Amino acid sequence: MAKLHIVTQYQENYGAHDWDGQGDCPQYWKFKGGDDYFVLNVDLNRAAETVDAVRSQIEWDTQYSRSWVINWEVVADDFVTEFERNQLEWEGKISWPVKCLKVNELVAQ
Repeated sequence: MAKLHIVTQYQENYGAHDWDGQGDCPQYWKFKGGDDYFVLNVDLNRAAETVDAVRSQIEWDTQYSRSWVINWEVVADDFVTEFERNQLEWEGKISWPVKCLKVNELVAQ
């Protein structure tokens, strides 16, 4: 079996912090990192379709912030992210695991 590893990028609009809601929102976007996600038991032949099926759970674009997929790959079931590896190394356990996304049954079959 395999799982899908999805990486997102996050930006925050610092210009919106003082915006009063009138007129155009000031634009001052700053990159703020991103998140990792897993989809378990992925069908290797439908990986791209699976990414599209979970986009609505992890992507958004508002006046205040936005997040979008920047990369994805099929990985082994025992794959751990760098953040999880660091937790294991420094704390001996994974206290903050990667969030697992659910796909609709149509894609999961």
